[in-house]
Amino acid sequence: MTFDELNLSKPLLNALSDLGYTTPTTIQAKAFSVVMSGQDVCGIAQTGTGKTFAYLLPCLRQWKFSKERYAQILVVVPTRELVIQVAEAVKKLTPYMNVEVAGFFGGVNMNPQMVTANGKLDVVVATPGRLVDLVLSGALKLKAIKRLVIDEVDEMLNLGFRPQLKHILDLLPAKRQNLLFSATITPEVEDLMEVYFNAPVTIEAAPVGTPRENISQTGFAVPNFNTKVNLLELLLKTREEMSKVLIFAATKELANQLFEQVETKFPEQVGVIHSNKEQNHRFNTVKKFKSGEYRFLIATDIIARGIDIEDVSHVLNFDVPEVPESYLHRIGRTGRADKHGKSIIFYTAREKEGLERIQALMNYEIPLEPLPAELEISDVLTDDEKPEVKMKNFLVALPKMESYGPAFHEKKAKNKKVNVKISHKEKMQQKYGKPKTRGAKNKKK
Repeated sequence: MTFDELNLSKPLLNALSDLGYTTPTTIQAKAFSVVMSGQDVCGIAQTGTGKTFAYLLPCLRQWKFSKERYAQILVVVPTRELVIQVAEAVKKLTPYMNVEVAGFFGGVNMNPQMVTANGKLDVVVATPGRLVDLVLSGALKLKAIKRLVIDEVDEMLNLGFRPQLKHILDLLPAKRQNLLFSATITPEVEDLMEVYFNAPVTIEAAPVGTPRENISQTGFAVPNFNTKVNLLELLLKTREEMSKVLIFAATKELANQLFEQVETKFPEQVGVIHSNKEQNHRFNTVKKFKSGEYRFLIATDIIARGIDIEDVSHVLNFDVPEVPESYLHRIGRTGRADKHGKSIIFYTAREKEGLERIQALMNYEIPLEPLPAELEISDVLTDDEKPEVKMKNFLVALPKMESYGPAFHEKKAKNKKVNVKISHKEKMQQKYGKPKTRGAKNKKK
């Protein structure tokens, strides 16, 4: 099937032709007619299979020009990077259409966004938190929304956006089409659809957890963290085919630590992004990676869904993610648009169980490569890797409490006091040896 066989308008076909796209992906071909029918849709497809165009093409095909300034299409995504990615995709598809699109996300001043929201808009792309802020401020009106798209909804819920998402769904017009697209569908997502969707049709491009055939996967069993660092540097140094490498680390701290070590060996060739980095830094770093100025990019899982970069030669998993599905999102950054990609994963003995969960999810055993002969095996362990020293507990048998008596010693005679009331006369007798009066004066007769 080609795009010409779909019921696309001439402006959309011309835009696709300019982009060099002739054949729809599986999810794009399956979703188009169902979305065009007006039914609610739940689309399941892996990262990198063209989900964005799968919902944008039918939505834009049904879009009609309106003189009103209120948007007709709303796309809600979990991250800032995805806002920019989807907004750019709309612009790529509409050079021959008079469509106004704007993206809204947090972490930046809201005032300029409020000005944009007050203007003429046809398509709005936003993160849940900033979208609620704009609606409550009165700058953005949702009364004309005809189609709602929720992209990567499982990640949205993982990030704690459930209250904002429910608030948005309650504010939208009751008569609308709901489209949900994601790589994985969790029970929480199913509960959300049951409440707010109207008998959604499920479209599945591939079973959840199925690895893409155009991505080759390999793994290395590594003894410890510092040997992982040595292996990473060795591969980057000796394998020239690793021309554009996306390196995933589990935490922001680990990403920074890796950057500091790799940057000394490969100066001006590596960048790092995670949620603690400022927005401008993240945009500039990704831009340098896209342009080829950076050969390597270190990122955390939260960024995995928001990076759409062509020609990523390798995805390198520096560690095993705790959630097996995160591995699929990571490797989905390579092999995009049906191109061939490669994925490498490092794991220690402690991480083997996590690797087995990933393999069980995919129903695929990742082949292992032997460690290179020239690799320096480090015997320096991190604090987390050092074995716990178990001390024997020598308990001394204490005597029973009954064997203790009260603390007691004989008082000195001077300290022995008896509460006996003594009269003044007796006190004087004891002190002076004879009775004494109070010295009352003789009164004159």
